[in-house]
Amino acid sequence: MREALRGREAEAARARAAEQAEAQRQELARSAFARAVGPVRPLSDPRRVHGHAPRPEPLPRQREADERAALREALSDEVDVESLLLTDDGLSFRRPGLSADVVTRLRRGQWAIQAQIDLHGLRRDEAREQLAAFVRQALQRNQRCVRVVHGKGLGSPGGEPVLKGKVQRWLAQCAEVIAFTQATGAQGGAGALVVLLERR
Repeated sequence: MREALRGREAEAARARAAEQAEAQRQELARSAFARAVGPVRPLSDPRRVHGHAPRPEPLPRQREADERAALREALSDEVDVESLLLTDDGLSFRRPGLSADVVTRLRRGQWAIQAQIDLHGLRRDEAREQLAAFVRQALQRNQRCVRVVHGKGLGSPGGEPVLKGKVQRWLAQCAEVIAFTQATGAQGGAGALVVLLERR
């Protein structure tokens, strides 16, 4: 029994000695660090400011590319729109089954123009994308009568309008467009179309 007690006391003594040795080692390390660094003083304002720059919004580039590709397939430049009718008063278009009176009233300005887009100076693909987006936005806003300015093409090579014919084909392929007609002189004449959209 005495031997067991002596063994425990000896082990406790060894543990205390090891702790003292570790404390002395840490104190020597702190002293060595203090001598190497030299005198120090705390900062006058210990508060810290952590900058958190806002992350940029993720851009859905692949989805946008897919939408552009789908748009190019949906709105063709080469389609032959048989429903386009040349009249004495200018170009007009209406969906089958729609009364001719609708185009007459549209031409006379009986619908108030609620929005417009100007496609001047845009390349073909840019104009097609912006026109499709404009039609979608007009529908979302419950706008039925809009104006599309495509220009008269006077600045085109040879003075022949290019965008004008393409805009007519694109609009005729939009299921949401039920009629359009060349604008009156006050509304842009041969350089613009007044478009009637379906009611949502």
